[in-house]
Amino acid sequence: MASSTVADRLKAGMAVEPELYECVTIYFSDIIGFTEMCSELKPVQIVNLLNDLYSTFDSIIGNYDVYKVETIGDGYMVVSGLPTRNGSEHAVHIARMSLALLSVISNFTPIETNDERLMLRIGIHSGPVCAGVVGLKMPRYCLFGDTVNTASRMETNGMEWKIHMSYTTAEILKTYGSFIMKRRGEIEIKGKGSMETYWLLGEKDANPEIVVWTGSQAQAGPAPTTATATTSINMPTVATVSRPI
Repeated sequence: MASSTVADRLKAGMAVEPELYECVTIYFSDIIGFTEMCSELKPVQIVNLLNDLYSTFDSIIGNYDVYKVETIGDGYMVVSGLPTRNGSEHAVHIARMSLALLSVISNFTPIETNDERLMLRIGIHSGPVCAGVVGLKMPRYCLFGDTVNTASRMETNGMEWKIHMSYTTAEILKTYGSFIMKRRGEIEIKGKGSMETYWLLGEKDANPEIVVWTGSQAQAGPAPTTATATTSINMPTVATVSRPI
């Protein structure tokens, strides 16, 4: 998926040179048990389920300074900090977006399955990436670099209904003083070794209402799930071309 600025350059026949971004924040999420779920559903039911879910997600992320890179199956990848740089705000936008998505999916009832709730698993990480357009016939705006791999690892090593983030992202969020975090500790990450990671639990100050997709039209919905110190999230305990295996 190409951003509007990149798409405009391509339409005008202009070259889009690869660009290095010193620091962005990347979000990955997937649905735990999605493969097993697919074995019980008809193909059209799977398409309807994902369309409803990601239409909801798409309506929410429009409230933040983020760019959806792509969706592959149940995987959802979003980045903030490119193609337009936003200082260190990229971590804040991804954090608030993650809290909002986690809140919405906790109330999302898939009509195609008997499961009461979909188990979303989220991972986020901040760092440098290279971004550029790949291909001619169907050009894609892709991200490359170890930051993409690490963000993916944060997701795959996370837990259902939780936001798992790296030490790097946690340190950026700490400078804002409003996010509620819990240190998970040192864990072994494939290809990375031992890493200190954190859970993002909420935010002290509430945000304004956001727009939520209802299936037929967008309407005002609950604010992004930001929590006070006494109401932080405590629920039961996606992929790009460079996503590791």
